[in-house]
Amino acid sequence: MIDLAPLARLGVLLARPGTLILAAPLFGGGYAPALLKIGLTLVVGAALAPGVPLPDGLGPAALAAIVAREALIGLSLGFAVRVLVGGAEFAGQLAGFQLGFTYASLVDPQTGVRNSILSALYGSMAIVVLFGLDLHHDLLRALVRSFEVLPVGAGGVDAGLPAVVTRLLGVVFVVGAQLAAPVVIVMLVVELALGLLARAAPTLNLMAQGFPVRLLVGLLALAAMIRVVPGVVASAVPGAIDLAVRAAAAFR
Repeated sequence: MIDLAPLARLGVLLARPGTLILAAPLFGGGYAPALLKIGLTLVVGAALAPGVPLPDGLGPAALAAIVAREALIGLSLGFAVRVLVGGAEFAGQLAGFQLGFTYASLVDPQTGVRNSILSALYGSMAIVVLFGLDLHHDLLRALVRSFEVLPVGAGGVDAGLPAVVTRLLGVVFVVGAQLAAPVVIVMLVVELALGLLARAAPTLNLMAQGFPVRLLVGLLALAAMIRVVPGVVASAVPGAIDLAVRAAAAFR
């Protein structure tokens, strides 16, 4: 009879780094080839294997519970990156809506779904900034540290998890609002100016003539504030990592 215990132990070991790699865009996310993500998971698991104690003699129910816990811990750590990229993409959606770019969409290579041009641009910029800050190294260090603080085995769920998840998801809206606010405010001023102009000169067809004005001013505002994207994303990194670590620590 074939002994499946070593295979089960390998699966338990790979559950946490595997979900981290799947959730974090820095390690490929949804757009990287499956073989690349599997290979990276195996490499990380092989590096962790000598220093990670694994439980023995697990039944099917206990094994399933442990794998689920490991996957949730890895997913929580991966959300540190996912919320930052999601916030940048949300800012792109807001800015693109104001500029009228939401009419044109493309298949975003990061998510595999149709997205606006500015949303894909903001998301790509956020990923470049996170690579520049070596956040992928910080995530791997947090993964190694998590096996010391949260060893493999059965555990419970802390009652404060919903509050931490709520704050973690709130990072998306905070980052998105900070990045999109300059363009939104400028376009609001333009709309007010066009509205006053329409009242002063009702014969002007501002429905047709106002669109080029909005587009030109919006592009100038976008070009002026695009340089603040790295600073905003970098300032949100410590808080996102802290919340992600607290979310993972809830599975004690």
